[in-house]
Amino acid sequence: MTSTPAVVGTAPTAREVAVGAKATYAVFAGLGLAGATWSCRLPQVRAHLHLDPASLALLLLTIAVGGVVVLPLSGVVVTRVGPRRAVTGVALTVSASLGVIAVGYTLSTPLLVAGLFLLGAATGFWDVAMTVHAASVERHLGRPVMSRFFAAFSLGTFAGAAVGVLMVALHVPVSVHMGAVAAAIAGTVPVAARRFLSEPSAHTGPVAPTAEAHRPGRSAWSEPRTVTVGLLALAFAVAEGAGSNWAGVSVIDRHHTTATIGTLAYTSFLAALTVGRWLGPVVLDRFGRVTALRAAAALTACGVTVFALGPSTGLAFAGTLLWGAGAALGFPVGMSAGADEPARAAGRVSVITSIGYCGFLGGPPLIGFVANRSTVGHALLVITILMAPAAALAGATRRSAGAPPQTSAGTPARSTAL
Repeated sequence: MTSTPAVVGTAPTAREVAVGAKATYAVFAGLGLAGATWSCRLPQVRAHLHLDPASLALLLLTIAVGGVVVLPLSGVVVTRVGPRRAVTGVALTVSASLGVIAVGYTLSTPLLVAGLFLLGAATGFWDVAMTVHAASVERHLGRPVMSRFFAAFSLGTFAGAAVGVLMVALHVPVSVHMGAVAAAIAGTVPVAARRFLSEPSAHTGPVAPTAEAHRPGRSAWSEPRTVTVGLLALAFAVAEGAGSNWAGVSVIDRHHTTATIGTLAYTSFLAALTVGRWLGPVVLDRFGRVTALRAAAALTACGVTVFALGPSTGLAFAGTLLWGAGAALGFPVGMSAGADEPARAAGRVSVITSIGYCGFLGGPPLIGFVANRSTVGHALLVITILMAPAAALAGATRRSAGAPPQTSAGTPARSTAL
């Protein structure tokens, strides 16, 4: 991957940073809406196709395969075309994939599977593109606000889940629901992406790339810190992905509740995730990345254990709140750590996202396969086990020695952008 040297002194104005930040919030929320639209109708898809846990896991694995195939190329493409064009293209692709899923649900299971593969590929790509731009905005603002952009993602998922509760309660067909959301994404996200910061695609801040960044053959995959941060992101991504895909199904199966109650459990998980991410900058400013992540790992483990082993629906809801709050910071802090050095942000974010997305996309199928031999509740305890190595890896998120200070000419934009 090659980069074009940035011109020092061309940082965007405070107003441009504020506008770019708002556009970034909208794009993150759009991706959350897309993912939640699929996840919140998962119980109906399972019932419609008569799937056991193992079969449902195979269906979810289709999304994982799509993401894993495309993600290694995402950093190169985002670097060459820029986040604005990349987000526009993949948003339209996600919209198309939801449309294919909607048609496949009604007419053809193979078409449904094809739509899920396309959804996995496009959402992973979307995540890299928008995160690279978010890292640029974060650097210009001069504050660790990445978690708030992911809070917008969570708010999008929360809104999508809330709409899903209404759709389930009103017995709106899955295909109609997904088709409407597909149209909404296609009509709004490309418009928001036009307001992204106008910067060279290979550069995400007002600091010129270093000679180190241009060393021939240099790859972020060969950097121990980047890979370690990726593994940390993977552990938290398993926790978040499992909550999104299995919280509702588990409540329905274990406590014999209705689909509406199951979707409400999923919504409570997303609500806690959103609040945790919005409060993230306050926590990170006070305690730093390492301490915050270790506390988050402990909270996640506690929440999952209460959810999985608690004997009542009330305890299940309490567990989802702790689980969501604990899982909130892991992935966004990993992205911030990867973007510490502007010149190599795209490549490193691509690597961390590629590794982390294996958790988002591969974690839910793993839970399904384990559940097929026991129960969904017991299978979720895999997350509790993963939080121990996650806490141990948190030290890798300390700012690297070569990273520039997180200040810029865009700092005054804080008051209007956040």
